Amino acid sequence: MTTIGVLGMQGAIREHVRMLEALGVDTRVVRSVEDLSQIDGLVLPGGESTAMRRLLDRYGLLEPLRDNTELPMFGTCAGLILLATEVEGYDAHLRKIPMTVKRNAFGRQVDSFEVTLPVKGIDEAVEAVFIRAPQVASVEPVVDVLAEVEEAIVAVRYDKYVACSFHPELTDDLSMHRYFLNVVAANKHQLA
Repeated sequence: MTTIGVLGMQGAIREHVRMLEALGVDTRVVRSVEDLSQIDGLVLPGGESTAMRRLLDRYGLLEPLRDNTELPMFGTCAGLILLATEVEGYDAHLRKIPMTVKRNAFGRQVDSFEVTLPVKGIDEAVEAVFIRAPQVASVEPVVDVLAEVEEAIVAVRYDKYVACSFHPELTDDLSMHRYFLNVVAANKHQLA
């Protein structure tokens, strides 16, 4: 059986667990290096990326996650920032997806919005909630752009890493999580 971890430092942890459980997946909240050995994929939830970075450092997870080349990861909002190799005006964190990210690119909390968004690889349009959302400013050619809002890149995939600027966990739409589970399944098959 596949086990997916949700990084349990800060942010929309319960919401991601709820989505994964709705898909029938064994789910574990990850708070230690030991937890990493018990999962097949990791969700990096939305929240506040600077706070999450401090907590990753405090709990000794930053380097193990950065060094892990086998574990598929799915970042939403702040999780997207954590996965970027470059963050405008800030230090990069996990450096998994060769892209440059701009924090809070869509404005402040009052500028939050929802759209229905076509996403490459998903048949039906996805419900997307943007809250103080980052934007992918640029990607290397190896990165697959999955979705855009008014020409702004808001979802990407690179190898076993998926990231989006929005919060799929704040809707009832399971399609982004299902997409990630397919990435995890392909990775498990490749490693077998």
